[in-house]
Amino acid sequence: MATQEVIEDVGAAAEAFTADDGAPLHQIESLCMRCGENGMTRLLLTRIPHFREVVLMAFECPHCNERNNEVQFAGQLQPQGCAFTLKVPAGDSKVLNRQVVKSDVATIKVPELEFEIPPEAQRGTLSTIEGVLTRAATELQALQEERRKVDVQTAEAIDVFLTKLNACAKGEQAFTFVIDDPSGNSYIENPYAPSSDPLLSTMFYDRTQEQQEALGFLTQSTSSAEDNDGNSMAAPESTAVPSDHKRVKYAPAGTTKLPHGSVGALMAHQAIAHGSSAQMAEAIFKYSAPEEVMTFPSTCGACGVKAETRMFVTNIPYFKEVIVMASTCDVCGYKNSELKPGGRIPEKGKKISLVIKSTRDLSRDVIKSDTASVEIPELELELSAGTLGGLVTTVEGLLSNISESLKRVHGFSVGDSAEAWKKSKWQEFDLHLQKLLRAEEQFTLVLDDALANSFIAPATDDFESDTQLTSEEYERTFEQNEDLGLNDMDTSAADGAYTDS
Repeated sequence: MATQEVIEDVGAAAEAFTADDGAPLHQIESLCMRCGENGMTRLLLTRIPHFREVVLMAFECPHCNERNNEVQFAGQLQPQGCAFTLKVPAGDSKVLNRQVVKSDVATIKVPELEFEIPPEAQRGTLSTIEGVLTRAATELQALQEERRKVDVQTAEAIDVFLTKLNACAKGEQAFTFVIDDPSGNSYIENPYAPSSDPLLSTMFYDRTQEQQEALGFLTQSTSSAEDNDGNSMAAPESTAVPSDHKRVKYAPAGTTKLPHGSVGALMAHQAIAHGSSAQMAEAIFKYSAPEEVMTFPSTCGACGVKAETRMFVTNIPYFKEVIVMASTCDVCGYKNSELKPGGRIPEKGKKISLVIKSTRDLSRDVIKSDTASVEIPELELELSAGTLGGLVTTVEGLLSNISESLKRVHGFSVGDSAEAWKKSKWQEFDLHLQKLLRAEEQFTLVLDDALANSFIAPATDDFESDTQLTSEEYERTFEQNEDLGLNDMDTSAADGAYTDS
């Protein structure tokens, strides 16, 4: 992809895309807001490789030479919001040249300057760190003469601020560059991909109700809704429970709308009542321990409407007690499943290593908690704790998930404008990963979990006889306990309960 061309001239990039991919380029005659004459707007729907579908828009007026470029996202809203934090050291021009995608709902912040670029400013920007700050300084400078006529003190304060902002844009002082995007469609380039970047940190989060409304999604109020006549509509019996969660109530078929997770339980109860062994076997096979399934109200992470989350506790053989949570949305079809560890916090962390020698090892069950890091030394790949969240999968499934996530996240490491050595690095990495997925060569999978909540299934019931699988416990460092919030936790209570110190 011609990324640099997009930064300099979206119109030229649009023509380049059309020539390469044969995508239709639409031209629309538009009004110029500067001179009032008609100019030309060019639109192109394309895709940044392994990133997002975007619409490139370029306006140009032949009368006054006014030009305006914009990038808008044509793809779907991401399930979670994202926040990127980049530490920019002084005197490092390479960091300032990192490419940035800012969606039209993202906010950019520089905490050291107490500076914030709201979503309304620089909408749909594809630029660099330096470009974003320089454009902000230029726009602030444009109205300084008018400010001096009205408020001299404010104009002088902005002059002092512009000096600091220009110093950051030129790399003369260190600062922090933050992008917070509730839609999850913004991005900062990682030149070290697929390895981690010591200067860049990424956080994903669930959107609040206010953020859902700001994105244009209707959110349902937790209070009772009223119909058009003003009459209060009573909530279903299954949701009118004051506690945070509840056990599923099984009502007779046809009386009320059954909550999620109760269909299988109803089948089981009907089978028991009618004595149908075949129906009973089918129900119990599909739905294990339905009496233990609990539901509680939640909000869909994709469209923001009211949904339900089901939860039950189970015991995984040779491992521990875990909590399985699953939620679905009947409106947009979004599905999400998660596994949380149960029981007490282990005193030590655990590091598990598995040597994969054949395709049979790829089918081993894997439980990766959200506090576990993943490492494959042969690939020089290391995923920090929290990446990919909690997963219940296989070795093959974990590798496939890693491959898909890397291709989706690191969108600037391939394309026409990428440096040759960077493209070659990605191609070699992907070829090597595909070989591992086919078990064509031996490699090692390492799960390092500070809370010992991860697990790799052995080949047999006897752990000691499995020479390919090893595990070791270790004492957590002070920094690990601090990240997990354990240093501020008092465990000396007589009843064994955890209390805040």
